[in-house]
Amino acid sequence: MSCGWFHRDISGREAEDILKSRGIHGSFLARPSKKNVGDFSLSVRVSDSITHIRIQNTGDYYDLYGGEKFATLSELVDYYTAENGILQDKDGTIIELKYPVNCSDPTTERWYHGHLSGPNAEKLLSNKGEPGTFLVRESLSKPGDFVLSVLTDEINKNGVKRVSHIKIMCQNDRYTIGGSDLFDTLTDLVDHYKRKGIEEISGTWVHLKQPYFSTRVNAADIDSRVRQLDITDKPPQGEGEKSKAGFWEEFDTLQKQEAKVKKSREEGQRPENKSKNRYKNILPFNDTRVLLKNADPNVVGSDYINANYVKNKLWEKENKMYIATQGCLATTVNDFWQMVWQEETRVIVMTTREVEKGRNKCVPYWPDPQRQDSQDYGDYKVFFEDERQATDYKVRVLKIAPVDQPKLSREIWHYQYLSWPDHGVPEEPGGVLSFLTQVNAKQAEYPDAGPMIIHCSAGIGRTGTIVVIDMILDTIDRLGLDCDIDIPKYIQMVREQRSGMVQTEAQYKFIYLAISEYIQTTKVKDSASKETETEYGNLQLKHQPASRKVSKNKEDPSENCSKGKKDMKKSKSEKKTGSVKKK
Repeated sequence: MSCGWFHRDISGREAEDILKSRGIHGSFLARPSKKNVGDFSLSVRVSDSITHIRIQNTGDYYDLYGGEKFATLSELVDYYTAENGILQDKDGTIIELKYPVNCSDPTTERWYHGHLSGPNAEKLLSNKGEPGTFLVRESLSKPGDFVLSVLTDEINKNGVKRVSHIKIMCQNDRYTIGGSDLFDTLTDLVDHYKRKGIEEISGTWVHLKQPYFSTRVNAADIDSRVRQLDITDKPPQGEGEKSKAGFWEEFDTLQKQEAKVKKSREEGQRPENKSKNRYKNILPFNDTRVLLKNADPNVVGSDYINANYVKNKLWEKENKMYIATQGCLATTVNDFWQMVWQEETRVIVMTTREVEKGRNKCVPYWPDPQRQDSQDYGDYKVFFEDERQATDYKVRVLKIAPVDQPKLSREIWHYQYLSWPDHGVPEEPGGVLSFLTQVNAKQAEYPDAGPMIIHCSAGIGRTGTIVVIDMILDTIDRLGLDCDIDIPKYIQMVREQRSGMVQTEAQYKFIYLAISEYIQTTKVKDSASKETETEYGNLQLKHQPASRKVSKNKEDPSENCSKGKKDMKKSKSEKKTGSVKKK
């Protein structure tokens, strides 16, 4: 199912009007919650009345403030659409999701920049410098229409390449730049003129050669990109609505791409394995799941654990592997330690407390030193060696060995980050950056070690955020500050290996902020031409240098469906669109 049922900019009253005028019994749509920012509402027509169902987004999963939990909003809607009869009103009336009421969505193409002014489009295209570079944006002067902005090889009076702004008109849900050619989608229009070219009234031909993807940014310039996204996330003075560009728009596009990922999770759905999943609908993809070795071939599901291998597929020479997994259940602790042993893991990263707001997030899967120094977990004995406290996290030194071969022990370093709030993200990324510096320094001390294991509760929200940040920092360390990075592409890549990685717009923005702070700190260090201590926060443990290089010896998941408020007057920020010769 597509996500056209998501209406980005409507209130509850507007949702009722839409469902009453366009819907029938069983019609539904989803929208952002006006009362609880970050949450959503499902509006459903039941006979002649409208029922609104609250959808909670915790940062780890989506649910209906109870009941089943899901990695994505689309999975939640798909589930309740397929499982008719589960939802009931307070009076027992069955609430059926049958017919999605879709909103208008111009395109999901990455050359579409949405709310972008003419001057800003010219700046982006001119900085790119390649004639034929193009993007499509909303018309700020005429809401509902669009503008195709293209960098030409013609030099204007200011001595720079001219940008042609070509108006795209939307007529009866079809698109045209004038003349007899009409297209069903913006993609069809762009593809047509990429092949044919566009002749302006002046006789000049404009050619579309390569799209400008706004999410790609030079690493050294990410700070200005963050500022730009921050500005476009803020409403104009006197307006209450959020502008529809910035972090919100980029994350919207990611959510739509995620809904298209259809991969088998059959193993996690087996009856024998259901009790091994902390959240019933947050399951590992079959093709990247970790298989437990030494499993009994006569016991169905004995090789199953809710965990996936994740690696950086955008960098061919990168061999670093992670394992992303859920927080342990009492019934899966033995399987967890089996995984630690077979994968030769030396570093475990835990990004949640055991209990948060009275909810169990992860059972303690290590020995309690106040009771005993060691404990058997299936075929393995784990020893508690030491515990150290830093400002934002705790480090435990453990050892693991087969029960029948105690001399084959391995040292395990367990890093538990304690300063991630119950909801949302840390106020600033310094603590997480220091934490990752320590974690990677320890991993580097074991050059033959297996994958680092990272988990939170569901193993997708905080876990995904940490994995993506670490991958991008590795790329910058290897390729330098002048490399191009594309944060949405990284997230899309890890989501193809474990569903739902990076859950919220806040987590998405936090990745940008973490990368920006790391680069600014690296610039300061490089300019000083000497090693300095990290400036991410005061820790009781000694800091590693700000560079991650170590010695070789040692809000809102939603779809960009409808357009935001626009100034109906011709503004100075809207460049005059060029005319084209009509055929």
